[in-house]
Amino acid sequence: MHDPARSRLATILLVSLTAVWGSTFFLIHDLVVHVPPLDFLAVRFTIATVVMLVLFWRPVRALTRRQVLIGVGLGALYGLAQIAQTVGLTSTPASVSGFITGTYVVLTPLLTALLLHERVAASTWLAVALATAGLALLSLRGLSVGPGEAVTLVSALLYALHIVGLGRYSASEVATGLSVVQMVVIAVLCGIGALPGGIVLPQTGGQWASLLYMVAFASILALWAQTWAQAHLPATRAAIVMTMEPVFAAFFAVVFGGESPTWRMVAGGALVLTAMYAVELVATRRRPRELPAEALHHEL
Repeated sequence: MHDPARSRLATILLVSLTAVWGSTFFLIHDLVVHVPPLDFLAVRFTIATVVMLVLFWRPVRALTRRQVLIGVGLGALYGLAQIAQTVGLTSTPASVSGFITGTYVVLTPLLTALLLHERVAASTWLAVALATAGLALLSLRGLSVGPGEAVTLVSALLYALHIVGLGRYSASEVATGLSVVQMVVIAVLCGIGALPGGIVLPQTGGQWASLLYMVAFASILALWAQTWAQAHLPATRAAIVMTMEPVFAAFFAVVFGGESPTWRMVAGGALVLTAMYAVELVATRRRPRELPAEALHHEL
């Protein structure tokens, strides 16, 4: 049964994790100058996996075989999305990559309607349109379509499938175990992607500090928070909330990265905030029985 208090907490958790993800952009930008992107992903997720297995072995053992298989599938989607996004970045401007990746906000309700046969409300489509317009203002300075952009679009599709899958199969009581299984699979896939050229490790204390911050907050806490939060939110609503990531990225780039604020940052951020506020306002006005079926608890 839908619990409004847990839905509010889930929304707060998702906004918090988008703030964490947004804070990593300028750190990653500096780090991948010294550590190749796939090597960075492999080291980051491998350390996160080891820590999670040590701390949360019991919740993993409590999972049923079906729950483990679901976690493997979700982890594969997320890991392949990370790799595709990273490969796409090698030939795609970061701003364009950010916009194309953010199109999961459009793909999520489409997949929800197609795969789960859920009706997506008109108010949700309006929020999706506002969020997409905000992403375009924040990210785009022209758009050319080539192999890099196509691979990045594949990553957006995989992220959307991951969001839909979590919305369908996550539950509070298995969130911790499910997040650990996902992390293991993500680490394995990123490790396989990085192995052919050998894995380069961070060299300085500052580089390791940035990496460990991302392990603790942008990997372990973030994946657990998303898995738990999506047990209490519709997938489309979660996707709209998560478009706050580039807003926080722009904020941290101005505050810590030395960038100057522009009208596009302000206008784009305002549109994304409006979209998130609109979808939350509609959600709070619905009675529980009016909620989309994807917002209700799903047994695993």
